[in-house]
Amino acid sequence: MKGPVACAVIPVGGLGTRFLPATKAVPKEMLPVVDKPLIQYAVEEALAAGIERVVIVTGRGKSAIEDHFDHAVELERALADRANGAALAAVRKSVLPPGAIAYTRQQEPRGLGHAVWCARDLVGDQPFAVLLPDDMVLADTPCLAQMLEAYQGVGGNLAAVMDVPREHTARYGVLDVGADDGKLAEVKGLVEKPAPDDAPSTLSIIGRYILQPQIFDKLEAQSAGAGGEIQLTDAMAQLIGEQPFHGFRFAGTRYDCGDKVGFIEATLAYALSRDDLSNATRDVLRKLAPPG
Repeated sequence: MKGPVACAVIPVGGLGTRFLPATKAVPKEMLPVVDKPLIQYAVEEALAAGIERVVIVTGRGKSAIEDHFDHAVELERALADRANGAALAAVRKSVLPPGAIAYTRQQEPRGLGHAVWCARDLVGDQPFAVLLPDDMVLADTPCLAQMLEAYQGVGGNLAAVMDVPREHTARYGVLDVGADDGKLAEVKGLVEKPAPDDAPSTLSIIGRYILQPQIFDKLEAQSAGAGGEIQLTDAMAQLIGEQPFHGFRFAGTRYDCGDKVGFIEATLAYALSRDDLSNATRDVLRKLAPPG
């Protein structure tokens, strides 16, 4: 089970309630970290890893995402007329080749597992990746590219993982760990959002996965789990013992952009990582929070 991974699913059907009122009319995934929306970072990470086709699972009110990855003819013409080559290149960078991006709609928000299941016909019978735009990973080598390299060695199902404070386990899918070499941890079991006292470990899944197509068979039952939603973690747990399953410790720093403070932290970190913005950003930080 080491087939090529050519397709990535990016679910964006959530309501974004933690960012209201900003997300009343604007999809949360279109909120910018510095100068690019969250969704563009996810798509660019997929393409940088060699993914050939992206499937975005949308919901009501998300048409701005489709527009973002299409040509903006009037804007592009205006930028060309003004000889603003840098801005024109930035706008055109988000336009994918024909057939490289597809959309399907999650008609009601029933959980991550349901969102992934909605992409089944577009993914087909092949291994695929899942990226959650809320989770940004700042790394020298994109997180998904790191995972695909590890996948060539172990195959099966792979989830990006990190250790979290025990008091935070109720926010994550948590691994029951078998053999562990420090990079790859064998998954003996999975628990979705366990209470700290019940968590089998603190090794928790973040929003990057490589999955085998048999996951769709498990999701077909539409069984509700934690929070009354169809959980991807529950379906993955059913594949344990049937297919290889590992947690992958990635190199890089993960930022939770589903959280307001995490979003601010990501914006600062990405600005500091850019040569054109790092010095000015440091000046702002010193001004806002002077030493002592």
